[in-house]
Amino acid sequence: MKTDIEIAQACEKADIYDVAASAGIEASYLIPYGRDKAKVDLKFLRERKDRPDGKLILVTAITPTPAGEGKTTTTIGLADGLKRIGKNVIVALREPSLGPVFGIKGGAAGGGYAQVVPMEDINLHFTGDFHAIGAANNLLAAMLDNHIQQGNSLHIDQRRITWHRAVDMNDRALRNIVVGLGGKANGVPREDSYDITVASEIMAVLCLASDISDLKARLARIIVGYTTDDKPVTAADLKAQGAMTALLKDALNPNLVQTLEHTPAFVHGGPFANIAHGCNSVTATRMALKTGDYVVTEAGFGADLGAEKFLDIKCRMAGLDPDAVVIVATVRALKMHGGSAKTELKEENLETLEKGLPNLLRHVDNIQSVYGLPAVVAINRFPDDTEAELKLVEASCRKLGVNVVLSEVWAKGGEGGMALAEEVVRLCEQPHTFRFSYEDELSLKEKIEAVATRVYRADGVDFTPAAEKELAKLEGLGFGKLPVCIAKTQYSFSDDAAKLGAPEHFRVTVRQVKVSAGAGFVVVLTGEIMTMPGLPKVPAAEKIDVDENGVISGLF
Repeated sequence: MKTDIEIAQACEKADIYDVAASAGIEASYLIPYGRDKAKVDLKFLRERKDRPDGKLILVTAITPTPAGEGKTTTTIGLADGLKRIGKNVIVALREPSLGPVFGIKGGAAGGGYAQVVPMEDINLHFTGDFHAIGAANNLLAAMLDNHIQQGNSLHIDQRRITWHRAVDMNDRALRNIVVGLGGKANGVPREDSYDITVASEIMAVLCLASDISDLKARLARIIVGYTTDDKPVTAADLKAQGAMTALLKDALNPNLVQTLEHTPAFVHGGPFANIAHGCNSVTATRMALKTGDYVVTEAGFGADLGAEKFLDIKCRMAGLDPDAVVIVATVRALKMHGGSAKTELKEENLETLEKGLPNLLRHVDNIQSVYGLPAVVAINRFPDDTEAELKLVEASCRKLGVNVVLSEVWAKGGEGGMALAEEVVRLCEQPHTFRFSYEDELSLKEKIEAVATRVYRADGVDFTPAAEKELAKLEGLGFGKLPVCIAKTQYSFSDDAAKLGAPEHFRVTVRQVKVSAGAGFVVVLTGEIMTMPGLPKVPAAEKIDVDENGVISGLF
């Protein structure tokens, strides 16, 4: 059996100019990076502003498990399936982070015969967007420390600096560091830390900005710390926004690639959904909507994270109205939620499957009841799934009025996604009234409580004294109308990763709150969530290699 990278390397890729032409993008708008990838100038979006938007389809999933769900694979396979039934379709995905690529997850460009290519480039440096984001982030950090070194005319309180440095790598040793050691010439000593680049506010800013002017304005609003008399200090105060924008101007243009079946795909931006807002860029989504009649996008991790943030943050800011939602699940993962060990997943077990099904049903109910959107469940079928298990999933979902469609895109590509494509087209014609899980007028605490009780189904929220104090301060500074971006473990509806399935009678603990004024939301840290992951005992990097001809292996 071929590996994902072997399948991708065997693909006869179309010339990127031909891919663009198939999407109606003229060659004059392309900024090519070789023959198989290009950036698309934002001028294209401005000149297409009067074209009606296509249908927007969000692909999300159940709460992830080590058994895997295949959300990105389904997203790509669904797009190829829509193309096979004659639809004009575009994919809109996030760029993978090097952290998971070299850590535990491996590649993130789909799998099997449902991938975007060039797979190796997309998973590694691609067009340099993440490097530009890291450089802009660290330029701001350098200018902040230099300002303090040069006399600190803004009276920045060194104990209340909130801006972190960033690197796109899982590196736990950088979670807590000390900078400025070595004497007066080397800066002022202080405690500091690193976030992984995908958790940086710069990543969120890039993904939510509508154009260069908006990008610069958002960068200017970033708060880096507070003065000794408790006033916020911004990037504009440090006169950093112009140089940061210069570093990011090319990164703001969406990246165009293709699937194995030559369906056009925008792959742009990559915030994590457990610690950031988990969606691809607004510019890429809008460009796709002005190009395709159907746009298939995905949001990270389970629907309680990526989909919630896609709907409550991205759609709110960008004025998007999704037409349908696909919720991806596997029988194997549902059995894990019901208590099966990973070693037992090949055996039929209707008892643990039934115990795990409430996880799927809660996600389905949230999409329908909380957000008012039509949904379909896509089951990624494995060879060991039995007919009895599949019928149990289907019967349970039908009680909520939701259809279940088997997806075989990993093995068959677009052909295995045609049935799902037909159901999605049907759903896109259904009337719906999209709504958020909370309104702008609520206080920050009320917004947090709304997500926790309505989406996670918690009994309530407990705030640490530090979080209470920070929330009150942010309300006083005028940030109370912003949406909330809750950072939470991806492995549970709760803030405790050990609570699988659909836990009940739990409370969520908010331990820290900070404003991302440039991104335009308030970040809420719960449980033990961290903004810098670590590598596992056996990192995926140990299996990655390159031969004397430059051919990469081991990348998933």
